[in-house]
Amino acid sequence: MPERSVARMFKHTITHAGDRPVVLMDSISSVAEADAGSIVVSASHGGVSSGEFATRHVLGACFFNDAGVGKDRAGIAALAMLQEIGVAGATLSHDTACIGDARDHWEYGVVSHVNEVAAAAGVEPGQPVQSAVARLGA
Repeated sequence: MPERSVARMFKHTITHAGDRPVVLMDSISSVAEADAGSIVVSASHGGVSSGEFATRHVLGACFFNDAGVGKDRAGIAALAMLQEIGVAGATLSHDTACIGDARDHWEYGVVSHVNEVAAAAGVEPGQPVQSAVARLGA
């Protein structure tokens, strides 16, 4: 039987916003203690399960895919979870970025929803993710 290649989830520090690393990760399940304080651009949906990973460590901010928002706003539930711990959170429109592909989120993602912490930092719907990240690093 031929050997199967195993796809690896992408995780990479792409730049810095101010003094905060900006970490792209295909899945928020890749978040680790070393990411505390970082701005994370995750290609995961923004549901409760993703929120549980994102709140394990105090991040500088976290972006998710809105997954079409869903019934009872299930695709953006993580924003409220981040709000509860004082972390900026935003989602990127599923129409602009592919779930599971952090590089696509970074290149093409456009903010669709924000929590109050992110809004207070100047992040707003309609911004490209790179502009939103720059605001968070200012």
